[in-house]
Amino acid sequence: MRQFFIFVYIPKDMLNKILKYILVAFLSWFVIHCLYITYDGLTNSNQKADLAVVFGNKVNEDGTLSPRLKARLDKSIELYQKKQVKDILVSGGLGKEGYWEGTEMKKYLIKNKIPAYNILVDNFGDNTEKTVLNTIKIADSLHYKNIISVSQFYHQARIKKLFREYHFKNIESSSPAYFELRDFYSVLREFFAYYL
Repeated sequence: MRQFFIFVYIPKDMLNKILKYILVAFLSWFVIHCLYITYDGLTNSNQKADLAVVFGNKVNEDGTLSPRLKARLDKSIELYQKKQVKDILVSGGLGKEGYWEGTEMKKYLIKNKIPAYNILVDNFGDNTEKTVLNTIKIADSLHYKNIISVSQFYHQARIKKLFREYHFKNIESSSPAYFELRDFYSVLREFFAYYL
């Protein structure tokens, strides 16, 4: 079977213009998307929900919670105290430090006067997608109709997108007022993670 190839000659100046337009379009898309991620993540829900799901993060080698994780849990405590949510699901995996994130998160909530019967633990939420899938299974089994996601602001757009892709539409978000220099990198990373 013969194959035919067609070669199109593009003058160098025209090729440079095309590449310039592609670069400008990509940078515009990138900036708009990063602004969207930031705006969406910093817009906290005032809706009431059956469940808050707290996405896991690092537990230090000495068993203390990373400041980022503590800030997420404090936000869930605030939602519970304001009667914005009925229950709290803590989700994470086994960190390289040797701690089950969900279990350590539950201990922190109990220390902060959240009743144990209002806390659900998922120790198999090793990444964002697994936490979303596990949360949906738990919500279905316990008849939770709406959820508030609790994580850093840059994480929320992707979390909500995943919930909707798995046909769970009643998802809102609430992020702690905790910011670090690494958030700039995290916004950049989330741009690419959103589309993968």
